[in-house]
Amino acid sequence: MPPPVVSIAMSMHNAVSGIALSLQSLIGQTFSDWELLLIDDGSSDDSVAVARRFQDDRITMFCDGRRLGLAARLNEAIAAARGRYIARMDADDLAYPERIARQVAFLDEHSEIDLLGTGAIIFDGAGQVVGQLPVRTHHQEIALRPWQGFYLAHPTWMGRSAWFRKYPYDVRLPKAQDYDVLLRSHGASRFACLPEILLGYRQERLSLGKTLATRLQVAQAAMNFGKTHGEYIRPLLTMVQQLAKSGVDALAILTGLDYRMLRHRALPVAVEDHERWRQLWQRLNLESSARCAE
Repeated sequence: MPPPVVSIAMSMHNAVSGIALSLQSLIGQTFSDWELLLIDDGSSDDSVAVARRFQDDRITMFCDGRRLGLAARLNEAIAAARGRYIARMDADDLAYPERIARQVAFLDEHSEIDLLGTGAIIFDGAGQVVGQLPVRTHHQEIALRPWQGFYLAHPTWMGRSAWFRKYPYDVRLPKAQDYDVLLRSHGASRFACLPEILLGYRQERLSLGKTLATRLQVAQAAMNFGKTHGEYIRPLLTMVQQLAKSGVDALAILTGLDYRMLRHRALPVAVEDHERWRQLWQRLNLESSARCAE
């Protein structure tokens, strides 16, 4: 079988509530020359059984029963990928039908770009719109303040296979693996982002443990990078910033204001984008329900 243009790297762990919709959104892509490398990360629910109902030669699922974490599983998918481009997506997110086509066309036309993101709408478990993620389209804007973060949402990434293999995920940072990769690579890479909303990013209520772990690992990634490059002041400032944000997050979660905080941090969504999302949500629910009932 000839290699596909795009290899999609997806790991799932107890994703039974979202995996059917996620897979259905990929099967409905207008661009068909892709493979999905779906790696189960030790799920204890029915995620694997649900995923197996999606019989498609382009989907390859790996199950070894172990719990290794997202970074390790993504490295496995990247090692197995055959496409000239590698795309990321989480097992509870949804791709708009044109997502793969738009990103492939852009990367084909812009050989200088290593990694490309897209706009993303934020939705909750009931499919209600929370807002949208902020977008910056050019490398200089995306990486303007690398110590504070990058405007490039991880599940929207598509990039050249050689780039992903040059910058593997650090398995020691399972909650900040995307920030670490961008921080290590931004000086020698070119990033871009399509402003069009092409992904639905699921965001449930915040978990105190996961949120604090993410903040601490972002600080650790900054410290690691600083040590490598002889930079200490900005990593320390990043650590202070992340600790301060941890306090704000913890207060919001403990007082039940986390969902309001999510809405406050997100950007408003235009009426037409609300309608696009509503149609996508309804269609994917109908199609995935019919498939799972077969």
